[in-house]
Amino acid sequence: MKIDKPLLDSLTQKAKESPRLRMNLDMRTSAEDGSQRMLNALEPGTELPIHRHRKTTETVLILRGSATQYFYDDNGNITEQVTITAGTPDCGMSVEAGRWHRLVCHESGTVIFEAKDGAYEPIGEEDILYL
Repeated sequence: MKIDKPLLDSLTQKAKESPRLRMNLDMRTSAEDGSQRMLNALEPGTELPIHRHRKTTETVLILRGSATQYFYDDNGNITEQVTITAGTPDCGMSVEAGRWHRLVCHESGTVIFEAKDGAYEPIGEEDILYL
């Protein structure tokens, strides 16, 4: 699969048409592929909850656009924020396993690449921080 402007534009268009204002593209090679690799197109206003992944680090690279990763303590207080922007030295990051975080998209057409260890597991209620 070639990751190019037509692919990113198509994914962005699907995100714009989605009520959630985001759309992902699974990049695994088969259903037996035990990794998590995806492109995720995000539009401003998409709601990503504060959450954590207890079993895996999450690597995020921004291919197009800009977003801020917010980090939280157990009480929902922001402890750190990191802005990542495509085409700059600050174009990605890793989120340590177990760390509360939430990504906020700043620009229409933003697309990120995400990778996590192991097979996909839905986030349970205990891994979403409700404020």
